[in-house]
Amino acid sequence: MKKFDKYKLSRRQFAASATAFGVAAPNILRAQSDTQDAVDIRVNSYVSQDWRDYFSNLRKGAILVDTTRRTLNYWSEDESVHRIYPTSVPLTPELTRLGRTSIVRKRIGPDWRPTPQMLIRNPEYPPYIAPGPENPLGTHALYLSWTYYRIHGTNDTRKIGRQSSNGCIGLYNENIADLYDLTEIGTQVLLI
Repeated sequence: MKKFDKYKLSRRQFAASATAFGVAAPNILRAQSDTQDAVDIRVNSYVSQDWRDYFSNLRKGAILVDTTRRTLNYWSEDESVHRIYPTSVPLTPELTRLGRTSIVRKRIGPDWRPTPQMLIRNPEYPPYIAPGPENPLGTHALYLSWTYYRIHGTNDTRKIGRQSSNGCIGLYNENIADLYDLTEIGTQVLLI
C-alpha cells in the first residue's frame, strides 16, 4: 500500500474530481452527435456566473458579457431562465468597451453600415450592406445605448469563441434569435 500513498485523494479532492467528471461526461458523450449538439457542448462547458455578483436586481432581465471567457449570460427578471452563449469579442482592447449599458432597440434582419473608424481601418469595406446572408450582423441585432455597439448574430460561425469583431459582441444566429426573443427594450447589460 505504501507504493500508492502518493495517489490518495482527500474527500474534497475526490468530490471535486467526481463533480468535474459528472459535468464533463455528458458533454463528451454528446460530442458524437450532430452539429447543433456541438453548439450545445460549447455552451454547456462554460462556467455559469451568478447574477448577484454583477447586478443589484433583474428588472427587465440582465445580460453579462464576459470578454475574457467569451461568453454571454442572460437571466430573466423572474429568474426562471438562465442561458449561456459563446460569443465573439473585439479584436483588441482598444476596440473593447466595458461597463454598463442597456438594450435600446431590437431588429430582425438588420442592415449594416461600417463606422467611420472602421472605414479608416478598412477602406475596402462597402458603405452599406442590406439584410441577408452577406450581412455581418447576421439575422438579429440588439442595439446598445452606446453608439455603434451591438449584440448581434453572425453568418461567419468561425468568429465565435474568438477575438474577431470591431467592437460588437457576436453570437451564432440561432443563439441571437433565442436571446432576441428573451430580451426587451431596457434589458440591462454589463460588459466585463
